[in-house]
Amino acid sequence: MIPLTRKQQEIFDFLVNNQASFANPPTLEELCAAIGLKSRGSLHNHIKALIDANLIEAPARRQRGIRLTEYACNLTSQPSAEPFTLPFVGCIAAGKPIEAVESITYMTIPEQLKTEKTCYVLKIKGDSMLEQGIFDGDWVIIEQRSYARNGEIVVALVNKSEATLKFIEQYPHETLLIPANAKMETMRYKPEQVEIQGILVGQMRSYTHHH
Repeated sequence: MIPLTRKQQEIFDFLVNNQASFANPPTLEELCAAIGLKSRGSLHNHIKALIDANLIEAPARRQRGIRLTEYACNLTSQPSAEPFTLPFVGCIAAGKPIEAVESITYMTIPEQLKTEKTCYVLKIKGDSMLEQGIFDGDWVIIEQRSYARNGEIVVALVNKSEATLKFIEQYPHETLLIPANAKMETMRYKPEQVEIQGILVGQMRSYTHHH
């Protein structure tokens, strides 16, 4: 799509958002009044640019008003321009469990790193998973779910207060959270002490802002 100026984007957004409120497609005068433009001439130029971008139909002789093209209608019915933003829910220990941070912002991630199910992003703190190539400062993409197979890397909530990223092994009498670092011990809990919050499905790393 041809890049639009701020004013052209404003006019296009106005037309998209107000299609239903006009009985007929708006004329240049109505559009001028609606968006507060004083000069009809400058609006003419913006409209021409939107026609060139294939967002507005070139007015036919008998056509009254400004209509969006089929292309523009299809464009605006698509999901948002950044469908692959995931909630970033803070830091997680990949060492000793630390409390998961609940402040939520959003991060754009490559589509290939997520699954079709609900996912979120966490930042790693600590080096307990370094032998698996998961380092302090990395971001991990987690598929949200409450179960896992033995041997999967999970986000485990321990005692309802502390989250950690570890391999999991589950047995009737105990749950093991296993680090990928020979210097660290396996953590052993009663099954009721550990809740699975998701499994690891993707990973990202920055070499410029690693810490």
